[in-house]
Amino acid sequence: MVIIMFEYGKRMQEIREKNNISQESIASVLDIKRSTYGHYETQYQTIPINHLITFCEYFNISIDYIFNLTDKLQYNNSKNFQKETSALRLKEFRKNNKLTQSELAHLLNTTKTVICGYEKGRYIIATPFLYMICKKFNISADYLLGKIEN
Repeated sequence: MVIIMFEYGKRMQEIREKNNISQESIASVLDIKRSTYGHYETQYQTIPINHLITFCEYFNISIDYIFNLTDKLQYNNSKNFQKETSALRLKEFRKNNKLTQSELAHLLNTTKTVICGYEKGRYIIATPFLYMICKKFNISADYLLGKIEN
Protein backbone atom coordinates (compact mmCIF):
# COMPACT_ATOMS: atom_id res chain seq x y z
CA MET A 1 0.00 0.00 0.00
CA VAL A 2 1.21 3.48 -0.87
CA ILE A 3 0.36 6.38 1.41
CA ILE A 4 0.66 9.77 -0.22
CA MET A 5 -0.26 12.99 1.53
CA PHE A 6 -1.76 15.62 -0.69
CA GLU A 7 -2.60 19.24 -0.19
CA TYR A 8 -5.38 20.95 -2.05
CA GLY A 9 -6.95 23.17 0.61
CA LYS A 10 -4.35 25.92 0.42
CA ARG A 11 -4.78 26.30 -3.33
CA MET A 12 -8.57 26.26 -3.03
CA GLN A 13 -8.36 29.05 -0.46
CA GLU A 14 -5.95 31.06 -2.64
CA ILE A 15 -8.25 30.77 -5.67
CA ARG A 16 -11.32 31.73 -3.64
CA GLU A 17 -9.62 34.71 -2.02
CA LYS A 18 -8.02 35.87 -5.29
CA ASN A 19 -11.55 36.05 -6.72
CA ASN A 20 -12.89 37.87 -3.62
CA ILE A 21 -15.47 35.18 -2.94
CA SER A 22 -16.52 34.16 0.55
CA GLN A 23 -16.61 30.62 1.86
CA GLU A 24 -20.38 31.10 2.23
CA SER A 25 -20.72 31.87 -1.50
CA ILE A 26 -18.68 28.83 -2.58
CA ALA A 27 -20.58 26.65 -0.12
CA SER A 28 -23.77 27.84 -1.81
CA VAL A 29 -22.39 26.88 -5.24
CA LEU A 30 -21.54 23.42 -3.87
CA ASP A 31 -24.91 23.20 -2.05
CA ILE A 32 -23.25 22.54 1.31
CA LYS A 33 -22.86 24.34 4.64
CA ARG A 34 -20.14 26.97 4.99
CA SER A 35 -18.53 24.97 7.79
CA THR A 36 -18.28 21.92 5.54
CA TYR A 37 -16.56 23.99 2.87
CA GLY A 38 -14.25 25.44 5.51
CA HIS A 39 -13.28 21.88 6.45
CA TYR A 40 -12.28 21.27 2.82
CA GLU A 41 -9.92 24.25 2.84
CA THR A 42 -8.34 23.16 6.13
CA GLN A 43 -8.42 19.55 4.93
CA TYR A 44 -10.19 18.52 8.11
CA GLN A 45 -12.47 16.67 5.67
CA THR A 46 -11.48 15.32 2.26
CA ILE A 47 -13.36 17.11 -0.48
CA PRO A 48 -15.57 14.68 -2.43
CA ILE A 49 -14.63 14.50 -6.09
CA ASN A 50 -17.98 15.89 -7.26
CA HIS A 51 -17.44 19.03 -5.13
CA LEU A 52 -13.86 19.37 -6.36
CA ILE A 53 -15.03 19.11 -9.97
CA THR A 54 -17.73 21.73 -9.37
CA PHE A 55 -15.24 24.04 -7.64
CA CYS A 56 -12.76 23.76 -10.50
CA GLU A 57 -15.41 24.23 -13.18
CA TYR A 58 -16.82 27.27 -11.34
CA PHE A 59 -13.40 28.96 -11.37
CA ASN A 60 -12.34 27.46 -14.72
CA ILE A 61 -9.18 25.96 -13.23
CA SER A 62 -7.55 22.57 -13.52
CA ILE A 63 -7.80 19.86 -10.91
CA ASP A 64 -4.10 19.24 -11.55
CA TYR A 65 -3.46 22.79 -10.30
CA ILE A 66 -5.52 22.24 -7.15
CA PHE A 67 -3.69 18.92 -6.57
CA ASN A 68 -0.39 20.78 -6.95
CA LEU A 69 0.58 18.51 -9.85
CA THR A 70 1.19 21.55 -12.08
CA ASP A 71 1.53 25.30 -11.79
CA LYS A 72 -0.62 25.68 -14.89
CA LEU A 73 -3.87 27.25 -13.68
CA GLN A 74 -5.98 26.05 -16.59
CA TYR A 75 -5.74 24.04 -19.78
CA ASN A 76 -6.73 25.19 -23.24
CA ASN A 77 -9.82 23.46 -24.61
CA SER A 78 -10.82 22.10 -21.20
CA LYS A 79 -14.25 20.45 -21.14
CA ASN A 80 -16.68 19.76 -18.35
CA PHE A 81 -16.31 16.50 -16.48
CA GLN A 82 -17.24 13.42 -18.52
CA LYS A 83 -18.28 10.45 -16.35
CA GLU A 84 -18.26 7.95 -19.22
CA THR A 85 -14.89 9.16 -20.50
CA SER A 86 -13.49 9.02 -16.98
CA ALA A 87 -14.55 5.39 -16.58
CA LEU A 88 -12.97 4.43 -19.91
CA ARG A 89 -9.75 6.31 -19.20
CA LEU A 90 -9.32 4.72 -15.79
CA LYS A 91 -9.67 1.28 -17.34
CA GLU A 92 -7.30 2.23 -20.16
CA PHE A 93 -4.78 3.58 -17.63
CA ARG A 94 -4.94 0.38 -15.60
CA LYS A 95 -4.44 -1.83 -18.65
CA ASN A 96 -1.62 0.34 -20.05
CA ASN A 97 0.18 -0.08 -16.74
CA LYS A 98 -0.44 -3.84 -16.82
CA LEU A 99 -2.42 -3.79 -13.59
CA THR A 100 -5.31 -6.07 -12.79
CA GLN A 101 -8.30 -4.62 -10.98
CA SER A 102 -7.13 -6.52 -7.90
CA GLU A 103 -3.63 -5.04 -8.13
CA LEU A 104 -4.95 -1.50 -8.50
CA ALA A 105 -7.35 -2.10 -5.63
CA HIS A 106 -4.46 -3.31 -3.46
CA LEU A 107 -2.39 -0.25 -4.38
CA LEU A 108 -5.28 2.03 -3.36
CA ASN A 109 -6.20 -0.05 -0.31
CA THR A 110 -9.71 -0.72 -1.55
CA THR A 111 -11.57 -3.62 -3.16
CA LYS A 112 -11.75 -4.95 -6.69
CA THR A 113 -15.50 -4.25 -6.59
CA VAL A 114 -14.81 -0.54 -6.07
CA ILE A 115 -12.37 -0.45 -9.01
CA CYS A 116 -14.92 -2.28 -11.16
CA GLY A 117 -17.56 0.29 -10.18
CA TYR A 118 -15.27 3.14 -11.23
CA GLU A 119 -14.46 1.49 -14.55
CA LYS A 120 -18.11 0.80 -15.32
CA GLY A 121 -19.03 4.40 -14.53
CA ARG A 122 -21.28 3.48 -11.60
CA TYR A 123 -19.58 6.20 -9.58
CA ILE A 124 -16.69 8.62 -9.85
CA ILE A 125 -13.28 7.75 -8.47
CA ALA A 126 -12.73 9.00 -4.92
CA THR A 127 -10.58 12.10 -4.53
CA PRO A 128 -7.72 10.44 -2.59
CA PHE A 129 -7.60 7.51 -5.03
CA LEU A 130 -7.48 9.87 -8.01
CA TYR A 131 -4.66 11.83 -6.42
CA MET A 132 -2.68 8.68 -5.55
CA ILE A 133 -2.90 7.40 -9.13
CA CYS A 134 -1.90 10.76 -10.57
CA LYS A 135 1.04 11.21 -8.23
CA LYS A 136 2.39 7.67 -8.44
CA PHE A 137 2.01 7.28 -12.21
CA ASN A 138 2.57 10.93 -13.23
CA ILE A 139 -0.75 11.25 -15.03
CA SER A 140 -3.16 14.18 -15.19
CA ALA A 141 -6.31 14.13 -13.07
CA ASP A 142 -8.00 16.34 -15.64
CA TYR A 143 -7.16 13.77 -18.33
CA LEU A 144 -8.44 10.84 -16.25
CA LEU A 145 -11.67 12.73 -15.58
CA GLY A 146 -12.22 13.44 -19.28
CA LYS A 147 -11.69 17.20 -18.96
CA ILE A 148 -8.70 17.35 -21.35
CA GLU A 149 -7.52 15.22 -24.25
CA ASN A 150 -3.88 14.64 -23.32
